[in-house]
Amino acid sequence: MASVLVVEDDQFVRSALIRHLTDASHTVRSVGTALEALREVAQVGFDVVILDLGLPDLDGSEALKMLRGLSDVPVIVATARDDEAEIVRLLNAGADDYLVKPFSVEHLSARLTAVLRRARSRSAAPAADAVIAVGGLTIDVRRRLAVLDGVTLDLTRREFDLLSFLAARPGVVVARRELLAEVWQQSYGDDQTIDVHLSWLRRKLGETAARPRYLHTLRGVGVKLEPPV
Repeated sequence: MASVLVVEDDQFVRSALIRHLTDASHTVRSVGTALEALREVAQVGFDVVILDLGLPDLDGSEALKMLRGLSDVPVIVATARDDEAEIVRLLNAGADDYLVKPFSVEHLSARLTAVLRRARSRSAAPAADAVIAVGGLTIDVRRRLAVLDGVTLDLTRREFDLLSFLAARPGVVVARRELLAEVWQQSYGDDQTIDVHLSWLRRKLGETAARPRYLHTLRGVGVKLEPPV
């Protein structure tokens, strides 16, 4: 059983989702606007949010970004937009999974179960090292704080997860497929997802792909993080 926030302005769809999730023994709250969703997430703890993109007051993709500023709660995006570039953008923006409308209740149940399983697995897993140090880079895993040469880095959730995953394996080349599975908790995706986040991380680490300091890409193999020479 999980606590679920349904963010959906279509009353028919909203009622169907509430009925299905309640029948599956989940605790459900629902709202019809992005601002209501942000208020609910800020005031109430949820295990997962199901977020429609076509909201009346704010586009769901913008709401997703704002949600990520408030909480790490898993978000399943429900969208009628099946364009691959759009889906990649949503995943990069912090969505944990997505469903393309129309979808069946069985499909929703499977995705919801998978997202909850991954989230609970992450929270239950003990941190092997509370603090990771690589060169001038220090990462406090429990506090989700990264500091480079005495300066705190402003990282998104995915950037921090990617950086800490690589930093915990200094000098080890990690395959892109493993990064997708372990950092994004996805068995699918393309290299653009990883490349975008690596590019953002490099900028914040003060380096470029042409002149790397910490992050090194081995073409066709994977990525590694190691201290500057």
